[in-house]
Amino acid sequence: MLGEDAIRLVDIRFCDLFGQWQHFTVPHHQVSEASFRDGFGFDGSSIRGWKSIDESDMLVVPDASTAQVDPFYEQPTLVLVGNVVDPITKDEYSRDPRGVARRVEQYIQAAGIGDTIYVGPEAEFFVFDSVHWENNAQGSFYRIESEGGWWESGEGGPNTGYRPKAKGGYIPVPPIDQLQDLRSEMAMVMETVGITVERSHHEVATAGQGEIDMRYDSLLAMGDKLQWFKYIVKNCAVRAGKTATFMPKPIFGDNGSGMHVHMSFWKGGKNLFAGDGYAGLSDIGRWAIGGLLRHADAVIAFTNPATISYKRLVPHFEAPVKLAYSSGNRSAAIRIPMFSSAPEAKRFEFRCPDPMATGYLAFSAMAMACIDGIQNRIDPGEPLDKNIYDLPPEELAQVRDAPTSLEQALEALKNDHEFLLRGDVFDADFIETYIETKWTNEVLPLKTRPHPLEFDMYFDG
Repeated sequence: MLGEDAIRLVDIRFCDLFGQWQHFTVPHHQVSEASFRDGFGFDGSSIRGWKSIDESDMLVVPDASTAQVDPFYEQPTLVLVGNVVDPITKDEYSRDPRGVARRVEQYIQAAGIGDTIYVGPEAEFFVFDSVHWENNAQGSFYRIESEGGWWESGEGGPNTGYRPKAKGGYIPVPPIDQLQDLRSEMAMVMETVGITVERSHHEVATAGQGEIDMRYDSLLAMGDKLQWFKYIVKNCAVRAGKTATFMPKPIFGDNGSGMHVHMSFWKGGKNLFAGDGYAGLSDIGRWAIGGLLRHADAVIAFTNPATISYKRLVPHFEAPVKLAYSSGNRSAAIRIPMFSSAPEAKRFEFRCPDPMATGYLAFSAMAMACIDGIQNRIDPGEPLDKNIYDLPPEELAQVRDAPTSLEQALEALKNDHEFLLRGDVFDADFIETYIETKWTNEVLPLKTRPHPLEFDMYFDG
């Protein structure tokens, strides 16, 4: 594949602590068989949340199984996703998210529970025509421009009037769905890098909310595919003169973007979650749900990793706010889909996550909570087969709340992370660094900055 008549450049990629793909490019003649053993050096002190300048040398070792041709570069370029290691000891770097995902796959096998964790995320996103924002000491603002937004009906000039209202955007045909062709382009590009697309459609919110569903895959492979997914959505949008965002709640008063995550454990080709219990679950499936519910507050620090994540987790916007499980019930945090009774289709869907999450970390934290549930036979209690949003206050009070802020989720992670340390999947340094960096760079700046709405509410007080 590398040579005079084919690929001339190779892009080496890895993921920082918070999910951003990083890369550098080398000529094809710089890649040899030894590269997959010795790796490529880079400055780790310049990566968010990584080593300090006095111990900055690091290596990224490419994984040959990840090879794909980049669909956007002008020059034919092969992409290799790598694992980050210490240059002296050659040990995996504990703050590399992809390394976390590799270790959870190894741990479930070492623990004798299963051999494969299947994951299927449903990542939603918005496509806008333009976006502007500014934050200074003396003022701040943001403005979204979207031809698909309901508010455009009142703008001047020619106006077709075809656009979804707030909460009215779920799967209409064009011309109301103005992004059909762009989403189709995204889906076709995804197929070129090995992502099997199951469907795509306009989502519930106005202003260009979309969803493209990927076929499930093993945990590490799906972590890689989610990185490709976000990369492709953003680059296709830019190529079309638009911009895409995975922010969970960019528009006030409308549905946010979630990333419901389906998960099941398998062993020897058998789905361990399938059985003859409630909703077709086995005991192992119920215990896995029990573990996820018990550790949900800490897990949510990874599945909902942004301050704006918690502006989505509010009632009546199809986002779960209560930590309960149920069959076919989209108001519960954990839903057991009932579309098929086939054993191979049995899984649960965790509905709290949003697409700001790094797949490697979110999927791993979920899996480790499930493993703890299985190892300790944690009973999830009785299912809640009711519309939780309509429960009377006395019943609602009996169901545990999901965290309502990133601050609260990080505090839960601080107090409950022993289950993540088993098998050296995560380590204490990773957890401490994650909490400290999130607090310093995200929670504290938002807590200490005046909000424009506060001027509206309090200026003349």
